[in-house]
Amino acid sequence: MKIVEILRKKNRTLLELQVGIVFLGAVCQAVGAFIVERQGYYAKSLWFGILMSLAASVHMYRTLDRGLDYGADASKIIFRGYLFRYAFLVFVLAVAMVTEAMNPLVLFMGYMSLKVAAFLQPFTHKLCNGVFHETDPVPEPLPDEEVSGGEKASREAPEE
Repeated sequence: MKIVEILRKKNRTLLELQVGIVFLGAVCQAVGAFIVERQGYYAKSLWFGILMSLAASVHMYRTLDRGLDYGADASKIIFRGYLFRYAFLVFVLAVAMVTEAMNPLVLFMGYMSLKVAAFLQPFTHKLCNGVFHETDPVPEPLPDEEVSGGEKASREAPEE
C-alpha cells in the first residue's frame, strides 16, 4: 500500500498538525546547527520535545474525540486530558533539570512546536492538498429554511 493511501486514512487535521510539528523541528535543528556548540545534546533535547509534541497531539485528538461523545461531561473529560498532558510535561522537564540528561529549555521549545504548528495549519493544509491531489470544496450558500406558517426564511439581507 502506498504511503499516500495510508496517510489518506488518517485524520486529516491531525496529520496536518503533525506535518507542521516535524517541519518546525527540522527548522529548529537547522538553525541550531549554526548556533549551538553541543550539537548532540541540543538535538537529543529538541527531538525528544518534538516526539512529546507529536504524542500530545495524538492524545489531544483522542481526548477530544472521546470527550465529545459524552455530552454534558465533555468539559470534565477534556479538562482531565489537558491536566494530564501538562502534568506529564512538568514531570519530564523536572527530570531533565535534575538529571541534566537534556536541556529543559530546548525540550520545552520542541514541545511548544505543537502550539506554533497550529498557526501553520493553513499552510500545511495547502501542502497536504497538493500531496493528495485534492482541492477544498467551494463554499455555497445555505438553502432557505422553512419558518412556521409555511413561509420561507431567506438568509440574505432584506432589500430596501
